[in-house]
Amino acid sequence: MRPAVLVFLCMTTVAWGAQTIHVSPAGGTVSDGSLEHPYATLEQARDAIRAGRKSGVIKRDDEVTVLIEPGIYVQAGTLKLSREDGGSTKSPVIYQASKQGKVHLVGGVSLDPTRFKPATDTAVLERLQPAARAHVVVCDVSAHAPRGGFPPFKTAYQGVPAEPLLYVNGSPMTMARWPNLTSDQGNWAGFTKVIDTGLPDTESKDPAKKKRRAGSFVFDDPRPTHWDIDQGVWLFGYWTHDWSDEVIRIASYDADQKLIQLAAPHNYGIMAGTWGRNERRFYALNLLEELDAPGEWYLDRTHNLLYLYPESGFACAQVVLTTLTTPMVDIDGTEHLRFRELDLEYGHSLGFSVKNAKDVHIEGCVVANFAAGGVSLNGTDCSVRSCDLFNLGRAGISVSGGDRKTLTNGNNVIDNNHIHHFGLFQRTYAPGIGLNGCGNVLRHNCIHDAPHTAVLYGGNEHLIEFNNVYRVVMETGDAGAFYTGRDWTTQGNVLKYNYIHDLGGGDADHVNTMGFYFDDCDCGDEVTGNVFFRAGRAIMIGGGREHPITNNLVVECPIGLHIDSRGMSWAQWNEPDTSWWLEGKAEKMDYKQPPWSERYPRLARIMQDSPREPLYNPIRNNLFIDCTQQVCNFDGKVMDLMDKFELENNLAVFTASTQEIPLKKGIKGFRTLNGTLQAPIDFGFEDRDAGNFNLRSNAKLTQIAPHFQAIPFDKIGLYKDEFRKELPDKSF
Repeated sequence: MRPAVLVFLCMTTVAWGAQTIHVSPAGGTVSDGSLEHPYATLEQARDAIRAGRKSGVIKRDDEVTVLIEPGIYVQAGTLKLSREDGGSTKSPVIYQASKQGKVHLVGGVSLDPTRFKPATDTAVLERLQPAARAHVVVCDVSAHAPRGGFPPFKTAYQGVPAEPLLYVNGSPMTMARWPNLTSDQGNWAGFTKVIDTGLPDTESKDPAKKKRRAGSFVFDDPRPTHWDIDQGVWLFGYWTHDWSDEVIRIASYDADQKLIQLAAPHNYGIMAGTWGRNERRFYALNLLEELDAPGEWYLDRTHNLLYLYPESGFACAQVVLTTLTTPMVDIDGTEHLRFRELDLEYGHSLGFSVKNAKDVHIEGCVVANFAAGGVSLNGTDCSVRSCDLFNLGRAGISVSGGDRKTLTNGNNVIDNNHIHHFGLFQRTYAPGIGLNGCGNVLRHNCIHDAPHTAVLYGGNEHLIEFNNVYRVVMETGDAGAFYTGRDWTTQGNVLKYNYIHDLGGGDADHVNTMGFYFDDCDCGDEVTGNVFFRAGRAIMIGGGREHPITNNLVVECPIGLHIDSRGMSWAQWNEPDTSWWLEGKAEKMDYKQPPWSERYPRLARIMQDSPREPLYNPIRNNLFIDCTQQVCNFDGKVMDLMDKFELENNLAVFTASTQEIPLKKGIKGFRTLNGTLQAPIDFGFEDRDAGNFNLRSNAKLTQIAPHFQAIPFDKIGLYKDEFRKELPDKSF
């Protein structure tokens, strides 16, 4: 190995104080980082920078670029970057692909399709469905098993299953399951009769029943008779609530009584009461007996045999088995660092884990096919910009930064990212973007296709604007595309110019899918200039206050605006030692002292100002079009508070119906307007049916609703920049 000083004398110098280190798949064991003799790995480049700094060849203000040539780089372990690996304010360290989309960091091994042979083991064939036997192939993956073998499934878990995972042509394969996955929403088995919820019964004379325990239920379908319960059968279920999922193993099955006994308790019990559909649902997974559809697979963890029902064209497919179980890139305490135009693919953990960072920017990257999520970012003055993130087991991007107690901004920016098909394993509370801390920005992101929330946030002074969100909460209920809750102190957040449309989940009777969901007395969100289209219950204020709702466009949402009085009705609103304890959370922030008392003076006085009432929610200048169930869903106690509410200049419209608009008597501040089938009201939207709410040049919106200000709809969503050259379909 050459001395470090000689290594850096051979580096390419591109300008005074700037140096380039080259990395290429063609790099050899004897390399100096030059164009002619590049390094083979990013770790080698990192170590060379460290050595150069120690020797003095690289000065503090030298800009260093690690230029990575096209190719596949298998990451057997995590690329770790610490405090010593950053740059300076003027001269960051840059890890840059020489060609966008051509540098692939891969956390898995390729399996040659020719290694997959027809299954011939008689015992295996007998367990398979007869129609599947001629299609299933098998591959010995012993060479890729970790020391000690592939880990077993846990008795119960939420989120990521035991490794590994299988991908073909860049798409995740489905663990053999029943019912089969036939659409984005999937197929489910259901039950309505529970034998034991598993919740503690404090009045029972049986000591065992006074404790939380595994539940049981009646399942009428005979399908479990085909399963080998002793080999292990796991059920993914929404056991009580449509916002709480968990995988639990079957302990036993009684075919005569049609009784399934689970092997572990669920936190909320089994079918123990919820808001939404009565029937509970589940599917069975990881069963060899259910390997019966193209794209399904099963791993025999005892013999390291991988069984697959291949899709068409498999002979020429790219097959990847994940082997990396830690984050692909771990950045801890680093400052002044850039990652640009790299594709991070395949892993059982995260793509990027960024902690305690400053001025770290991830730009124009692809982060795909990671079981635990895309990017976890904690720091200040950092960003994730113009990246594509998809096929993720948990969240897309999780960001935190800033100091809530001192109300100091984190100034992290999540901008222009395309985030989709996330929450593949943890189906709830695994958002497209999770946001915490103080003073961070989410803007111009496109988030879609997920079972639960698009944006899950808490904290203060965040700006959330110009985001395009659709086809989320597709599988869950009592959930919102944007969600925050159960905290008086989450003040100062602004949500403006977002487009929320075509949501799923819930059912017609309950309308328990929301666009914006301010749950359980949450306070302090300004909602202005947003567009809600086919978004269920568009805006839901669950007993909280300080939510100005101004100049929003709500179209074809069954319920336009919901305000309830749960703080007045629910005894737990301020109980200590619970997840509620609203006053206690405020006291932790010293909310009666500066800077909190100066920034949020009404919060400082809340305990002397009817704290249980949903006050200071001004509703002004909003336009509600074709809300068929209720324009405003206000409960009785809220209606009793109408004299304390500020409602003015709102318009409710049926564009082509003379039926009475569903607006409760006693709600002030609304004007109603009806069109007819012969003369429908035309506001001048370019293509309402397609979800395009740009205004035509001759639009009559301002004439019909003079107080309503035009929304910059054409600015919502992704935009082109140096990293994002093309835009995907906005689904308008």
